[in-house]
Amino acid sequence: MNRLFLVFIALLALLPVLPTPEFWITQANYIGLSAIVAIGLVLLTGVGGMTSFGQAAFVGLGAYATSYLSTTLGVSPWLGLLAGVAVSMAVAFILGALTMRLSGHYLPLGTIAWGLSFFFLFGNMEFLGRFDGLSGIPPLELFGYSLRAGQDIFYLIWAVVVLAVVATQNLLNSRPGRAIRALKGGVVMAEAMGARTVWLKLVCFVFAAVLASLSGWLYAHMQRSVNPTPFGLNAGIEYLFMAVIGGAGHVWGAIFGAGLVILLKDQLQSLLPRLFGETGSFETIVLGVLLVLLLQHARNGLWPYLAELMPRRWRRQALVQPPAQAESLPVRARPAAGESLLVVEGARKEFGGLVAVNDMRFEVKAGEVVGLIGPNGAGKSTMFNLITGVLDVTRGTVRYLGEDIQGLPSREIVRRGIARTFQHVKLLGNMSVLENVALGAHLRGQAGVLRSMLRLNRGEEARLLAEAQRQLERVGLAHLMHEPAGSLALGQQRILEIARALCCDPALLLLDEPAAGLRYKEKEALAELLARLRGEGMSILIVEHDMDFVMNLCDRLVVMEFGTLIAEGVPSVVQQDPAVLEAYLGGL
Repeated sequence: MNRLFLVFIALLALLPVLPTPEFWITQANYIGLSAIVAIGLVLLTGVGGMTSFGQAAFVGLGAYATSYLSTTLGVSPWLGLLAGVAVSMAVAFILGALTMRLSGHYLPLGTIAWGLSFFFLFGNMEFLGRFDGLSGIPPLELFGYSLRAGQDIFYLIWAVVVLAVVATQNLLNSRPGRAIRALKGGVVMAEAMGARTVWLKLVCFVFAAVLASLSGWLYAHMQRSVNPTPFGLNAGIEYLFMAVIGGAGHVWGAIFGAGLVILLKDQLQSLLPRLFGETGSFETIVLGVLLVLLLQHARNGLWPYLAELMPRRWRRQALVQPPAQAESLPVRARPAAGESLLVVEGARKEFGGLVAVNDMRFEVKAGEVVGLIGPNGAGKSTMFNLITGVLDVTRGTVRYLGEDIQGLPSREIVRRGIARTFQHVKLLGNMSVLENVALGAHLRGQAGVLRSMLRLNRGEEARLLAEAQRQLERVGLAHLMHEPAGSLALGQQRILEIARALCCDPALLLLDEPAAGLRYKEKEALAELLARLRGEGMSILIVEHDMDFVMNLCDRLVVMEFGTLIAEGVPSVVQQDPAVLEAYLGGL
């Protein structure tokens, strides 16, 4: 536990004990309630990359569920909490299934739509009191003590904040958390590591909704009355402001952003009417201008700047360390050398009237390195995407160990033992080298979201991190395991991608232009690594433009031009083939 967290807990414990004015206790309560919602947005928007303007609707669901049950049916507020969370989870699951598949500007527009819908739903339902709402909500009771006053409920609100912080950080530093962080690196990369991206997006959505519902439950029993106004679209936008201003990628930034927005809004509401008159919500205009300026000059929010001002020992984060000893992960059985591993027969891919791959046929056997070469636009990367499930085959078959794999999603193909790298490096630059490689072992673990939040996954995490360290040692990058992946040179990043793919425990390794952009010495190091992997029995299919690189490395070459196979055989024969010379040299 770092110093900042301990200082934070100490300040929370002392605030109600000290002679703090009741107004500031009330403000602290509102900051805590908002921070709970903003923490959910850190996971949903800052980490998962899914913008939501509708979180206030889930605050309203939690508030109205407990308010109706406790005032109309006389149900205990604690049962109201369970009801609110259950309703929010169910609604979030349905809405998430409908909206989380959207991308670009359609996703935030979708959240605006259902945010508005819930606001008018709350205001037009008779049993919820329409726009007048519900009143007479009983205060919470805990161990026989009534939490009626602001000072009484303060500790409960901030206990929920602390638990939300701990649960979110535990989740992010875990197997499913790494997969969630990979969502911002692109769905293709995450799926290639075995992550169920649609499910992970739903997990983020439901988790954020549950936190919002908790905030609504606390709000209802603190205010003792509810109406639709605090749960409208404006409130949803404000929650997103808090997450973005604090730093949408930082859990602590959510608390800082909530505090800053609420305190600033309060001061502006006092100051601006003196300057511009009593009519008009001028504080909203000022906050909007400040947000625009922030997005121009501090896109990662204000928390990183604040953290830099703190003593280093307060903000020091514990490095994700592999254990000194851990059980080895199970390893899949390797096919015997020479056994047919991958067979492509008549594979064809059409994009409308364009034929990108035209009835391709080739084979990769266990223990060999096969080069898939050809000039630019020959269809090599498209062929890779057909093998790995990124694209569907229009016609033909792709078989792996005798099983037809065309039509399977990428995560199912990597589960069967085919791992890949990418033509353009796809790493998570802010994550450490070790964590990037551990992402490759996603399918080799079982711990889910709840176990990860409660830190019941420690044994499995130790095994996954130990495996990641072993693969880094295998490729010669162990000395860089704690460096941010984005700080590595291009050659090191390409080798890092290979280590991540090896962490998938593949029988077949697909490398998409691994030598592209590398200097001579880096290519030498890469060739030595691949030769060593071949010596260990790894089967490799490699796409590459550098002819010297593949001629000295590959056992066989498959040559494509305009999506069609034009030559196949050992390098010494292929490089003399007239069709190959025509394709590469124009017949010279």
